Amino acid sequence: MDDRARHEASLRTYLAARRPTDRYASFDYCHNYFFSFADAGRAAELAAPEYLEASCLQLGFYLASWGMMRGSTVLLTRSLRYLEPWVRWVAQAPASLWRTDVDRYDARSVDLVLSAAASLRRAVAPDPVTDTLATKILLGVFACVPAFDANFRAGFGTATFSRGSLARVAGFYRQNRDLVDAYRVPTLDVRTGLDTPRLYSRAKVIDMIFFTEGAGG
Repeated sequence: MDDRARHEASLRTYLAARRPTDRYASFDYCHNYFFSFADAGRAAELAAPEYLEASCLQLGFYLASWGMMRGSTVLLTRSLRYLEPWVRWVAQAPASLWRTDVDRYDARSVDLVLSAAASLRRAVAPDPVTDTLATKILLGVFACVPAFDANFRAGFGTATFSRGSLARVAGFYRQNRDLVDAYRVPTLDVRTGLDTPRLYSRAKVIDMIFFTEGAGG
């Protein structure tokens, strides 16, 4: 099987498991929630008193679904309120971050993604925030970067979340643009389980490919 066929098979495997009640859909629900505010020009309201709890719950359930509250992770020993600094940062994040995707990766946008990860670390310092956790948050909220977890790293063949690895992500997109764009499927709606007008980002599609391949799927 050539690379393209393997990547397409990985995407089909992933999407076959994205039923409305299964964990893969947790990304859709989290991403849709945060983007519903950003699309309406109301991102700052994510941290408003009337929405802060819901914002933390949306982020928290997504992170739990994707394994960020198990084992030795810092979130295992924390409550919902611990997520507030991240939500407050998201509410004030640069407007350009909401528009960042791998097709726009250049020196400035890569700096923006790396800076965003650093900001998430500072928000809860001195607690450690791993690259996995930081990029899971950036993926779930902004969908601007793949999540650099163990499966993605294994599948993509990288050990680090860095300027170099993001350049490789951009290169992969350029070489596989038609495949990635073809699998920008609609996100699912949490209330109905049906398709929404909002599509998966290119970063999310690339995340799906290498998460599945790194997991041996």
